[in-house]
Parts: sequence; C-alpha cells; structure tokens
Amino acid sequence: MRVGVDVGGTFTDLVAVASDGSLEIRKVASTAGDPAIGLFRAVDALGSAASIEVLVHGTTVATNALLERRGARVALVTTAGFEDLLWLRRQDRPALYDLARDHPAPLVARGGVVGALERMGPEGPVAPLAEVEVGRVVAAVRALAPPVEAVAVSLLFAFRHPAHERCLAEALRAALPGVPVVASHEILPLFREYERTSTTTAEAYLRPKVSSYVARTAARVLPPARLQIMTSNGGTLAPNQAAVRAASLALSGPAGGVVGARLVGAAVGIADLLTLDMGGTSADASLVAGGVALTEGAETVAGIPLALPAILIETVSAGGGSIATVDDGGALKVGPRSAGADPGPACYGRGGMEATVTDACLALGWLDPAQPLAADVRLDRSAAERALRTLGDDAGRVAAGIVEVAGAVMARALKRVSVARGIDPRGMALLPFGGAGPLFGCALADALGMARVVIPPHPGVLSALGLAAAPERVEVLASLHRRLADLKPEDIRGAFQPLLAQAGSQLAGAALTRFVDCRFAGQGYEVTVPAPDDDPAALAATFRKAHHARYAHADPDQPIELASLRVAAERLVPAPRIGRRGEGGVGRPTPSRREIVTRGGTPMLAEVWPLGALPAGLDLRGPAVLAGPDATALIEPGWRGTVHTSGAVLLERR
Repeated sequence: MRVGVDVGGTFTDLVAVASDGSLEIRKVASTAGDPAIGLFRAVDALGSAASIEVLVHGTTVATNALLERRGARVALVTTAGFEDLLWLRRQDRPALYDLARDHPAPLVARGGVVGALERMGPEGPVAPLAEVEVGRVVAAVRALAPPVEAVAVSLLFAFRHPAHERCLAEALRAALPGVPVVASHEILPLFREYERTSTTTAEAYLRPKVSSYVARTAARVLPPARLQIMTSNGGTLAPNQAAVRAASLALSGPAGGVVGARLVGAAVGIADLLTLDMGGTSADASLVAGGVALTEGAETVAGIPLALPAILIETVSAGGGSIATVDDGGALKVGPRSAGADPGPACYGRGGMEATVTDACLALGWLDPAQPLAADVRLDRSAAERALRTLGDDAGRVAAGIVEVAGAVMARALKRVSVARGIDPRGMALLPFGGAGPLFGCALADALGMARVVIPPHPGVLSALGLAAAPERVEVLASLHRRLADLKPEDIRGAFQPLLAQAGSQLAGAALTRFVDCRFAGQGYEVTVPAPDDDPAALAATFRKAHHARYAHADPDQPIELASLRVAAERLVPAPRIGRRGEGGVGRPTPSRREIVTRGGTPMLAEVWPLGALPAGLDLRGPAVLAGPDATALIEPGWRGTVHTSGAVLLERR
C-alpha cells in the first residue's frame, strides 16, 4: 500500500491506497505536543502496517515553527554594507490602509548579522575576499552570545558567482561542527537579493527543528516501508533530502489537498477549479487551471518571503475550530485563535467553553450529534448552544452570524487566488473539501457568482489522498538573465545541461521537464512556462500566450527577458481509484429528514443522505445534507446535484 497521512490542527487523516487502487480511511485526533504521535496512531488504527510500501507525510512542523517563532538562533553573514537588508525589505506596506501595522520581524536578530568585506558584481569579483577576512568573520560568528544554532550565508551576486560564499560556508562548517550552515547559492541560486536572503535565513532557522523531526519520524517507520515528505510544490522528497530543504516544507500539508483536488477534477472531467480546504484551524484556498495547480515562486508564510517553487495557497483563520468573539465595538469576529484538538470546540465535550464554527454548524442542524467526527469524538449540541449564548442571548442568531462571517473570510481568500490574479471564477467550479469545507460550498459559490460546485468523494481526507498520490519531485534552478532575442538554441541547450544532470542525479530514473521564467523587459515579475525545445522564438510565443492568459495583454513588440531556468524531476505513482462506484453503482438508500436552519435564518426540513453510499446518477435537490464518515456537505435551497460515477456530487444552481 501507499499511505498518505495529513496531520492537521484538530485531526490526523490517513488514506491507504492498495495496489488495485482501492482505499482505506482512518481519522484520529491530532497530538499537539508531537505530531508524529498522531501520525503513528493513525497507522496503528489501519492495522496492516506490514503492508505499507510508502508512507507519505504532510507535516506542519515548518509552518508552525514560522508561525510560533520557535526555530533556531540564526547568524546571517552577508556582504558588508548590506547588513540591514532584511529590515529594509521592499517598499510595500503590510496593510495598505493601516499605517500603524508593522511587518513581522526578521528571523535573525540584528546583532546576529555579520558583514563580510568582499564584493561580487555581475561580471565577477569587485573586492576580493581575503583569507584574514574569512578568519575574522568565522571568529565573529563564534563569538555571538548566546551561541548560534544555525548560520545563513547570503552574499551579493552569489547566485551567479558563488566562490566567496562557498569559501565562507566551508570555513564556517569546519569551525562549527554540528551547526547547519546554509549558503544561498545552494538553496536559491536566483537574483533578487532580498528574497534570496530571506529564504536562506528561513532555511537556516527551520533546518535544525525540521531535520530532527524528520529523522525521529523516519526512525519509527518499520521496514519495508519507506518515508516520503510532502513539499510545498506538490511533490515528495526522501527524508535525507527533506532534512536539508526545510523551507520547502512550509506548505507541506495544504499542497497535498491541491494534488487531491486535481485528481478529483480529472475524474469528473473539470480542468478549472477553485479549491478550498477547510480544516480544524484554518482554510486554504488554491486554484487549478487546465488541470495544473497554479504555482508561485515567491510565497509568504507567516510574513516571511520564501522564494521557492510552491503551489499557490492563501490561508485564512476560518477553520471548524476557529473561535468566535465579539470585539469592543460589538462586531462579531471569527479567528485567528482556534480551539484546536485539545480542548477543541465546546461541542466536543473536552472542556472547551468558547464558541467555534463547528458549534455554530451543529446548532444550525447542519451536523448530526449522532454522527461521530472520529472514533472518539461525538458532538454535544447543548454544549454548543451554551457556548454560543456567551456571545448573545439567541444561540441561533449567533450561530448564523458565525457561519456568515466565516464564509466572508473564506470568500476573500478565494478572490485573492482568482480575481486578484485576473482570473474570473465564474467560469470555474468550486471544489470544497476538508472536514467543514463542503458545508460552505454553495454559500461560497454564491458569493463568487459561480454556478458549479464539486463535492469530492472522501472530502474530509482529500489532503491525505493527495499525499498518497503525490509524485516524487525535485526542482533545481539557475539564473540566466538574458534578452531572449540575444540567445541562440545552443545557448539555451548549454544552460540547461548542468541542471538536467543535477536533477537526474537527485532523482534517478525520473522524467525531466524544463521550464523558463520570462518577463517583458522592465517588468518586476516573471511568468514560468514550459521549455520543451531550445528555439527562442518558440519560447517567446509560449510566454506571450501565457502572459496574455494571465494578465490579458502581451505586447508583440516588447522585448522579452529570460530570467531563470528550472528543471523538474518527477517520478509518478499509480493513481488511486477515486470513487467507490462499481458497475451498476450501489443500491439507492432511503433518506431521513431533519430540520436545519438555512443561511437566511429560515428553518426548513432537509433530506439527509449518506454521502459515502450514493448511487451514480442519483438526483439531489436542496435543502439536503450529505452526511459522510469523514465530512458533511450541505446542499442549499436553489441548488441541485447529481452523483457522478466517481462518487463525487456535482452541484449546479437551479
């Protein structure tokens, strides 16, 4: 079996894919102190660990370390005169209309920055790095108090001329055995010194914690199983590779959900999707266009720029466990605090006293108290209503307000990944998943003017399914920065050769795909496009087409710059069988009925169907509740649905 395990803030989800593509699902409570405990508790619940061939893990260790600022003490070595780079940042403000808000502080203290007397320029050395200067820098780093736990080295133009940076890194490694030393040309050999330095510092900050966690987890995986770690770009790495690419794990868990959503889209024949993963502590919005997940090269996680290849994900604090409060002005707010797994929402009966989104959904009748969320989590409606009444006398009105606010927060995230990037969501389908996502699918589609919603099979564990189906993937990069018209085919071919060799050696036997980052001359951003051949004219045409699709313009007379090269090495895995519908489907179940309260506050009688046992072709009309073993979906009035042969439910506005 291939097994995917997604460790969330409230639940840890497991999906096992057998050799014939069939699935097994487990869901257990997460363990806040050590996520690996929840991981192996889920594996134990599977009961067939000896059959596991590959265990793919989506981890939040790197994400949480950035959010909670619990990484290593870092020293930064940079070119003298540029010690304040991380504080100067770019000219953008953290909030456009809030002049009092500051950017998050850098991951290194200002006293931990050491300037090296050297200078590289675009053409090579401008000021040499003397041997005595190397010794001075090493001594300065060793003298820092308290002692540093990791060192980042990021010098000017090291992406093109790494000799000085390599010399300093080697000297620091020799002088500080056991202390990770991260050089920018090894992590991100691309131009833009601020993003390169920020990413290198983040790698040093995260590496001790991430490498320790990966090593401990790998040691507990019993042979013949082997561990793979999910990365932010939608692929997986072996533990030894993941341990030295800590920053690439910052979006490890959410990336698995986008991979799973893409698989469901392919199964139902829909290539353009907006996706929303609503879990226990947050909601993650992303986009799949033409069957390919949209990727960005400069994500920001917890306010820290990470210029590494990553699936585009916008995260907001609107999960099932997000706590609702009333501010001093009397406005209802949801998040950013979350009840998490312990104590969890008030309705869990584990000591939680504050109202959450899950409590609101239960009070509105969307969730069934008799339906457990996991083996040991049952819902208490009276406890939920008591918590809601701490915010107002009418628990029903409070609950309706909470789901309205949470929906507005998630709608803004969906707009940021679509409308803000020039993409019209009205021609796409919304695919909500996670434990709570399908409850909000129709409401979010209405907010964005979308007419189609896809409720996937196994929506509550889709991220774990994506992990199990994720390919092994390594990406290598290099800067080039030349006018495309000045290049010949042999120039492009020669520039790719070392990258192809490097990617092939890191993932033997993998398929290699070439990409280029291009831009119009004078632009401050690039568009990544495939580069199947070496013809500059063909690359220019591909870039203009992609630029027009993304930004609705592409000047045919404007010169094009080739900024950087990328090679992705990818080894695919067998695809799982998404649905559970064999020939002839399954027998037609008989729905029950219960009263729910719609978004408008109107009590209505809704049919309740078992989400995991619906026959293909069954027509559904809202209001209806689809109650599954891992998630619950809500079909609102004015919407109708059809069960696809894959097990997905395709909803359309009537």
